[in-house]
Amino acid sequence: MGVIVTFNVTGILETPTGIGTITVSDVLWFVVIIAVGVAIAKIVSINVRRALAERLPKNERELIAKVIYYIIVIWAVIVALPYLNINLSGLLVAGGIAGLVIGFASQSVVSNLVSGLFLMFEHPIKIGDTISVAGVSGSVEDIRILSTIVKTYDGIYTRIPNEKVFTSNITNYVHNAARRFEYGISIRYEDDANEAIRIAREVIETHPFALRSPAPSVFVDNLGDDGINLTARIWAPARNWWDVRAELLWDIVKKLEENGIEMPYPQRTVWFADDLRVTGGKGEEESRI
Repeated sequence: MGVIVTFNVTGILETPTGIGTITVSDVLWFVVIIAVGVAIAKIVSINVRRALAERLPKNERELIAKVIYYIIVIWAVIVALPYLNINLSGLLVAGGIAGLVIGFASQSVVSNLVSGLFLMFEHPIKIGDTISVAGVSGSVEDIRILSTIVKTYDGIYTRIPNEKVFTSNITNYVHNAARRFEYGISIRYEDDANEAIRIAREVIETHPFALRSPAPSVFVDNLGDDGINLTARIWAPARNWWDVRAELLWDIVKKLEENGIEMPYPQRTVWFADDLRVTGGKGEEESRI
């Protein structure tokens, strides 16, 4: 009984469909390969959406997932076509020529696309970061498949091709949690440098966003022509760096002035020859300007 069933099934599979030499078995293999390809394409596209869920906007994720989906489906169709006795040599030649033409015409687009994919997986920048790349500085507004949008400090939106972003040196100002800045502060020679250092440190320590670790440092850097030059180096959260830098300098200067420590003014001593000597009311022999 089993032999008869097997013979009947085999006979059905080998039945011609009336289209050339194509049999039912060939059609079934074609359908199975396409079905498996579609199933694999769906699984891969779903996983791609999940992997890029936190890295890209929804529109960009959907576009990448669809491109991958159709690539897998097309690959399955190419594998299945020989079962319908379709000669692929002509299609391959035509496709190769078309591919060369399209490749030369769109090589920059492909380069930007590939660079965009590398940026997504390497993740050197993300939306909201303050960066400098390809001569453009500002905050990252969007990372697309072909380009990256940067809003400059002047509020101007600039589109940078991903190829240029990927091949350029990228300076990310907020990738590290903390960022350092420094001031140069001058005081008069008659003022107490140690007291000035103490006051500056006190002002820095009272600021809520001036970090204790790494600790700030204030020290005498050099002796200038007109006064003593101090240097203050301060760490702040990278996201608040500019606000802290803008606030602390004036706070330090005001606190120093409240304690009688002032910035020096340029001074010059002029000596006159004997015949041009200027004599003041008390017989001064020199005049200072």
